[in-house]
Amino acid sequence: MRVRVSLWPGAPPDADAARGWPLEPRRVTAVAIDVLRATTTLTMAFTHGAARVIPVASIEEARAWKARDPQVLLCGERGGLKIPGFDLGNSPSEYGHEAVRGRTLVFAATNGSLAMRACRGSDERMLGSFVGASALVEALAGRRFVRIVCSGREGRFAVEDVACAGWLCAALAARGATIEGGAARLAQAQAPGDPPGIHACLQGSESGRALRRLGPVFARDVEFAAQLDRVNQAFAF
Repeated sequence: MRVRVSLWPGAPPDADAARGWPLEPRRVTAVAIDVLRATTTLTMAFTHGAARVIPVASIEEARAWKARDPQVLLCGERGGLKIPGFDLGNSPSEYGHEAVRGRTLVFAATNGSLAMRACRGSDERMLGSFVGASALVEALAGRRFVRIVCSGREGRFAVEDVACAGWLCAALAARGATIEGGAARLAQAQAPGDPPGIHACLQGSESGRALRRLGPVFARDVEFAAQLDRVNQAFAF
């Protein structure tokens, strides 16, 4: 297995890591990471029975989906807060069985949706988060090429996403994967060594601090996202 990392969706290509990679993106397994909070939230949505997620780049695109199919749920946030008129925001606590079982989610998160859309073209696209990290490592077994796309924060890298990418890189390297390129090696060097390290990383991150400023519900989301392996299943999108 060969693994490379994009520190945010629009990051410049890592030329060292690209050598020898397939020209067809469909042959690469893509992993999107937005620890705070999109891929953590969607992991819980699928755990609770959501049928499908459609990541969109804008509020207008989401509403256009609703106009075509009134049965979809409009989900997402801007500035961390639920978009007015949407059914759900971006908190894992909102995505219980009663809310999402069997439903299609049109998802417009500020950063996470862009990371998910950057994975388009791959036949296999997976959600990455700490809450389902070990299950994802198991699911990636046997893949030849894995590209991890961090969502970042408004066009910059986000430390919590890089830390999660690094944790995955370290776990995959322990199984014999080759970690390629400067971005992937940087991420691996930032990997938290244990659950307290994950907790400290998320609490101290810019995104974590911003969420905590929004109030106690959002502070609980930060705590939730720091739980390693709460879920024992990996999910494609």
